[in-house]
Amino acid sequence: MNLRTVVEGGILRSAMALPEQVQRLLGGGTLAVGGERLAADLRMMLHLQRLAGKAEFATPDIEAGRAGLRANAGLVGGDQPIGAVRELTVAGCPARHYLPRGHRPQPGPLLVFFHGGGFLYGDLDSHDAPCRLLAEQSGVPVLSVAYGLGPEHPFPTAFDDAESAVRWVAEHAEELDVDPARIGVAGDSAGGNIAAWVAIAAARAGLPLAFQLLVYPCTDEDRDTESLRLYGRGFYLTSDSIAYVDRTYLPLPEDRGNERMNLLDVALPDGLAPAHVVTAGFDPLRDEGEAYAARLEAAGVATTVRRYGDQIHGFLNIVGVGRTSRAAVLEIAEVVRDALGAGNRP
Repeated sequence: MNLRTVVEGGILRSAMALPEQVQRLLGGGTLAVGGERLAADLRMMLHLQRLAGKAEFATPDIEAGRAGLRANAGLVGGDQPIGAVRELTVAGCPARHYLPRGHRPQPGPLLVFFHGGGFLYGDLDSHDAPCRLLAEQSGVPVLSVAYGLGPEHPFPTAFDDAESAVRWVAEHAEELDVDPARIGVAGDSAGGNIAAWVAIAAARAGLPLAFQLLVYPCTDEDRDTESLRLYGRGFYLTSDSIAYVDRTYLPLPEDRGNERMNLLDVALPDGLAPAHVVTAGFDPLRDEGEAYAARLEAAGVATTVRRYGDQIHGFLNIVGVGRTSRAAVLEIAEVVRDALGAGNRP
């Protein structure tokens, strides 16, 4: 870790710990858009990011973007305690198995997690902190799987890798201390898209899952939404970033039209896992995530929806600084515990 990162981290932690009134004063006051009011700590964070030249999500220099996402995740993720962490290879993909404290070796639940990052960025490290927190606070072990990223691994590699990973988990349930009837999938953003598709594919294949957690998922490649118009600039994930990711990951018209990228048009199968869909108020993807939740409900899938109106896209990673994002993720962990059980604790 270089000196600049150390200094930036110290400033960010200090600023995010200030009283709300002070944060609003330093961050430019209260910001309300489209009926939502941005959390003071997040407005403070966005202000500091702009000062540091880190205001947007995607960059045409993909390697630099990947490194930047890992670095930023380290700054906002903090040091999250966990009982144990194991490095695995799952269906040929790197994976990380998080076991909460008190975990006992007997069949129990598992949440298979797919990271976000626009199908181009992200890895096990960029989403290490939220996976630790989800596992530790829910009592449910988490298996984070790193799928093939574009453009080196073009569409639909990510989806194929994810489907293979879930099949591998089912086939190796005994050695993982997993109850095959208590496997859930989860993901954020692009990973939410992947998790939603994996749940569909599993139900079609007669391997229904127990739960799906979709955190601000992208679900509509032809998005034309109010949330994109309202929040497409200035809140980390921008409309320009989304367009760049689409051009880079989906250069072919037939890929953009594929059902895996357009979940609002997919015929939903019987036996689809119960879903908890999470959205953020200040997120360009908010409306399409909620539209997919409505589709699930209309199809008879047990579905709950939670909008965190004061949050931005990416809040799942902000668990080591500030107050509001961590509080939201702790609520999500409670949902995981209620959906899959408390795991293998004494």
